[in-house]
Amino acid sequence: MNEDELKALDKEVKKLKRISTEWAGQLHDLVEDKLPAGYKELPGIAQSTYDACQAWAEASARLSEAQKEA
Repeated sequence: MNEDELKALDKEVKKLKRISTEWAGQLHDLVEDKLPAGYKELPGIAQSTYDACQAWAEASARLSEAQKEA
């Protein structure tokens, strides 16, 4: 992987981390402000948070592996 590809992957990891943090914030707000009345929102927000974190973890692992090979 060349330097430009590494930079692009690093940028993707940072973007995915920001997205996962935003979802985590929504989950936190739901817990703090809307439960128990907003309990029906919990599965959707929790799944979106999980998916965002999983995407970040996969991209982060790809970046880590690529940096080892470089």
